[in-house]
Amino acid sequence: MAALISRYVIAMAATVLLVAPAARAQDPPPRIPLIALDLHGTMPFFPIDDELAASRNLRPAELPGTGLGLHGALTFYPLKWKAVTFGIGADAAVGRSHKGAGTIGGTDVPLRAVTETFAHIAPEISFNFGTGDGWSYISGGIGPSVWSITPDDGVALAADSERLKTINYGGGARWFIKPHLAFSLDLRFYAINPSSPDPVQGLPAGPRTRLVVIGAGISLK
Repeated sequence: MAALISRYVIAMAATVLLVAPAARAQDPPPRIPLIALDLHGTMPFFPIDDELAASRNLRPAELPGTGLGLHGALTFYPLKWKAVTFGIGADAAVGRSHKGAGTIGGTDVPLRAVTETFAHIAPEISFNFGTGDGWSYISGGIGPSVWSITPDDGVALAADSERLKTINYGGGARWFIKPHLAFSLDLRFYAINPSSPDPVQGLPAGPRTRLVVIGAGISLK
C-alpha cells in the first residue's frame, strides 16, 4: 500500500507542475470559482486486522481487503485571504469489497465469503492554493460512518449498522483541461472510532481504525 500511495503522491506533484504553466499563461489568472463539484472513483484500503476480525466473529483471512468505491464533494469558496482561498461544503464516500469462499492455504480450514462496505458523510472545510485554472487543497471534516463486514451466508451484527464518529482529512489537486472540466486527484484518511462490544453475541469492541482511500476523477466548476 505504501508503494501505491507513493506513486499517487508523485502523480499529484506532476499534475501540479502541469497546472502551473497554464496558470502563468494568463495575466492576471482567474480566481478560484465560487463553487466546485468533485466526483471520484476510489480505492479504499480496508485493513486486515485481528481485532477487527474478532469484533465480527471472523478469521482475519476472511476480511476482504482492498476494494472500490465512490467519493463526491461539493464546495463553496466564499473568501480569499492572501494566497489562501477558504472553502466550505460537504463530503460523501462509499466503498465496497468482497472476498469469495475458500480455504486457508495448505489446509482444509474453510473461509466464508464476506462482503465489506463503508459509507461516510460529513460537512467539510478546505484551504485552497492556486487559481481558477488549477489549484491544490487540504481539507477535512467530522461526521458519521457505517462500516459493515458481513458473511454472505450470515446475518448483520449490531456493529454493522452502528454510526461511528469519523474524522476525514486529506488533500488533492485539480487540473482544468477545459474551462469548466478538470482532472482531479484526492488522497483521504478516515480516522474511525471503535465500534461498541456486542454482549449479546459475546464479541469485543472493534478497534480504532485509520482507513486510507485514494481517488481520481473529475471536477466541475
